Amino acid sequence: MKRIHLATGLILLLCAAAAAQTWSSYGGDPGGARFSSLSQIKKGNVARLKVAWTFHTGDVSDGKDGRPKSKFEVTPILFNDTLYASTPFNRVIALNPEDGSQRWSYDPKIDLKRHYSESLVSRGVSAWEDKTAASPAACRRRIFLATLDARLIALDTSSGKPCEGFGTGGSVDLTQGVGNVDPGQYEVTSPVAVINDIVVVGSAIGDNRKVDVERGTVRAFNARTGRLLWSWDPIPRDGRTGAANAWSAMSVDPGRDLVFVPTGSAAPDFYGGERLGDDLFANCVVALRASTGKIVWHFQVVHHDLWDYDVASQPLLTTVQRDGRNVAAVVVNTKMGHVFVLDRETGKPLFPIEERRVPASDVAGEEAARTRSSVGQR
Repeated sequence: MKRIHLATGLILLLCAAAAAQTWSSYGGDPGGARFSSLSQIKKGNVARLKVAWTFHTGDVSDGKDGRPKSKFEVTPILFNDTLYASTPFNRVIALNPEDGSQRWSYDPKIDLKRHYSESLVSRGVSAWEDKTAASPAACRRRIFLATLDARLIALDTSSGKPCEGFGTGGSVDLTQGVGNVDPGQYEVTSPVAVINDIVVVGSAIGDNRKVDVERGTVRAFNARTGRLLWSWDPIPRDGRTGAANAWSAMSVDPGRDLVFVPTGSAAPDFYGGERLGDDLFANCVVALRASTGKIVWHFQVVHHDLWDYDVASQPLLTTVQRDGRNVAAVVVNTKMGHVFVLDRETGKPLFPIEERRVPASDVAGEEAARTRSSVGQR
C-alpha cells in the first residue's frame, strides 16, 4: 500500500498545476527543466494545503505471489486537460485532474509472472499531437507507451484505444533488430522522446549476464505510422560487446533538430577485458540529428567504464552565461558527482575539464583507461 500512496502524492502534485499550465513531458518540458512558473503556492500558505483527492492504481506486488516486486517511479504528464500515468504493471490510466476520476485505462497485458531484470516498473508515457490531422480525428492526439516486454504502443488520448494505423494494430515490436533477446532482459522502462513527428526509443538491458547481450540500439519511428526511420548503435560492430543502451530519459531540442541521448556502460559492467579501449559511445551524452540519426557530437563522461557509471540522469537543456553572453547548454549530472556543462550545438565544455591520470588495473586481462574526465577541485 505504501507504493500506491506514493502514486497518489505524485499525481496530486501535478493536479495543482492543471489550471495554469501543462506538464506535457516527463521532465516538464522537452529539455527536462522540471521548472514551473506557478506562484500560487507560497511559503506563507503551504501549511494550509489539504488533499484534494487520491487515486489508487492497485498495481503493486510484494514479490510473494509469483510476480516480481513492483516499483512506482512514474511522473504523470498533463496533456489535453487530462493526467496520464503508467503503473508498474504498464497499464496507462487517464484521470480528470479536477477530481481524480478515471476517464479510461489501457492494459497492454504484459506477462506479470515473467522475471524482468528491472522488476515491474514504468516511469511514464509521452504525448504527441498530429497538427496536420483534422479535428476531431481519432488518434490526432496520442499517448505513447513503451513496455517491459519491449513494445511501442500508440493510444488515442480521448478513448485509450490503440491507434490502428500505427505499426501492427497500434503496436511496434522492439525486439526486432537488436540481436538475440533473452525474455525479460530487454525492456523499456522510461518514457520515449518525441520531437516533431518522430518518436525516439532507447532500452533497458539486464546487466552482467554475458558480453554479447542485446544491442543498445536507439531507434526513431514515424509518430503516425510506426515506420522505422533510423537506428543508431552506440557500439559500432566490432565484436560481441553489447549494451551501452539509453535506459534513462532523453531530451530534445526541436528547433535545432537534436536529440540528446544518455548512454550506459558496455557489457559487462565491471570487467572490460573483452572490450578494450574507450568503449565509445558508452557512458556518453550523444547529440543525434533527429531527422537522420547521424551523430552531431558526443561527450564521454568516463572512459572504459568499470564501475557501472551509466549516464542515469536526463540531460538538462538550459541557458548559461559565459563571457557576458547567453549560451544554449546541456547539463550532464553523473554518478561520480561531477556535473558537466556543455555547449548544446558543439558539445564543447563551457567550464574547464581536465583529463586526470588514474591508477592502472591489476586485474588479469584488464586495461583500464589511463585518464578520467574531471571537474571541480584539484
